[in-house]
Amino acid sequence: MLDTIGVSDMRELFTDIPASFHHKPGSLDLPDALSEAAIVRKFTRASERNHHAGNSRCFLGGGTYHHFIPAVVDYVISRGEFLTAYTPYQPEIAQGTLQTLFEFQTMIARLLGTDVSNASMYDAATSVAEAALMARRVKRRDRVVIAGSVNPRYRAVTRNYIFHLGGEIIIVDNDSFSTDVEKVCATVDEATACIIVQYPDFYGSVYDLAEIRRKCDETGALMVVAFSDATAFSLIRPPGEYGADIVVGSGQALGIPMGFGGPHLGLFTCTQKFLRQMPGRVCGMTTDANGKRGFVLTLSTREQHIRREKATSNICSNQGLMCTATATYMSLMGDAGLKTVAEHSAAALQMLVSNLPACIQAADGAHYNETVLSFKDRSHRDTFLARAGAEHIFAGIPLDKLDGSAESRHLLVATTEMTEAEDVGRYLKLLESAQLPSQTTPAHLVSCMRSLFFLSMHMRNRPVSAFRV
Repeated sequence: MLDTIGVSDMRELFTDIPASFHHKPGSLDLPDALSEAAIVRKFTRASERNHHAGNSRCFLGGGTYHHFIPAVVDYVISRGEFLTAYTPYQPEIAQGTLQTLFEFQTMIARLLGTDVSNASMYDAATSVAEAALMARRVKRRDRVVIAGSVNPRYRAVTRNYIFHLGGEIIIVDNDSFSTDVEKVCATVDEATACIIVQYPDFYGSVYDLAEIRRKCDETGALMVVAFSDATAFSLIRPPGEYGADIVVGSGQALGIPMGFGGPHLGLFTCTQKFLRQMPGRVCGMTTDANGKRGFVLTLSTREQHIRREKATSNICSNQGLMCTATATYMSLMGDAGLKTVAEHSAAALQMLVSNLPACIQAADGAHYNETVLSFKDRSHRDTFLARAGAEHIFAGIPLDKLDGSAESRHLLVATTEMTEAEDVGRYLKLLESAQLPSQTTPAHLVSCMRSLFFLSMHMRNRPVSAFRV
């Protein structure tokens, strides 16, 4: 082959890569070969040194959350019928897979308060980007307005999509750790295809979407609402009830592990009148010639099914196995189970922010299970993170790592139903020790424990309307 293409050495194929990145012969210093048993032993010992959410205290969020996953979920998706079925591209796909996706669509639409859901997208970021493209098709306008409180990664992917299609994207900067609804609305005009906001937003803030809906009605723009943790909508008012035209986001919180960032699941729902413009595929229920119930691919508007130029999307990969995991999780949890998850997640955050030391400030306003903690300066924050890391606590995400415009003294913190009283108490103690030479007083810890006890005892009896904005 080298003779045919006129190259004397295989290394010549890589001359476009700078020499400093090339491995020199022998530079890898690989050890001698080991037996299979020795290899297993070696890697098992190495893996036992890893710290992960399962053996540490986890306060990480930012779009990926540490929720409990029942063992049944892994069992179901490990069965060969689901594990090897991949995704529903062909109309003759198995009825079991189609029914699973149909039930998935039904549960997702109910949770988000919308009319119809597709059979999933690749992830949340591509779902948001595809929503922007769909709004441009529906409204025949090129301008997209997106709030600065939308997850930075969702914004980056959407910007990349729009930029290469020659459209205009306006990102509305926010002055605080919340969504500036007035500022977003002031940017919208009759040339705008859609407004994209996140709810709860990237900082965990919960707010009223009614003004966004009013502005969309006034200008003819579509209202697109994104989200990161779908468990919120078993406790707070879902976007569909606000009249959102398109609701998109992540399904990771619904039975899918964090998995170092993937594979995850993108959710995409909309109102009935825009169904034909929705990317991906939709499974429907029908009857056959004998009157028996059956399931079919009702809508398939991807380039693999129709002419490429008429496809609603050419890169809307489906996550079939992750859909099955989410459908299994939601079937097991039910409405009551999801509400319990949400109540515990919110209660843990409430306990944390209610007992912060005076030197730490939490973002103002209502939040679900995520907020921003502001330290005196970066050194104070980094001291806390170092001490937390030494105790196997994932204490949060430095906000400047995700949002380049943020100051380096802020920390994005999230709680879930996996966050226990002991976890919050230890977190608060470390916050104190990062500022003061003395340890947290026993009285302060007693106050923390009392707060969580009160919340856990009374939260279940609190009406859902109390959490609505």
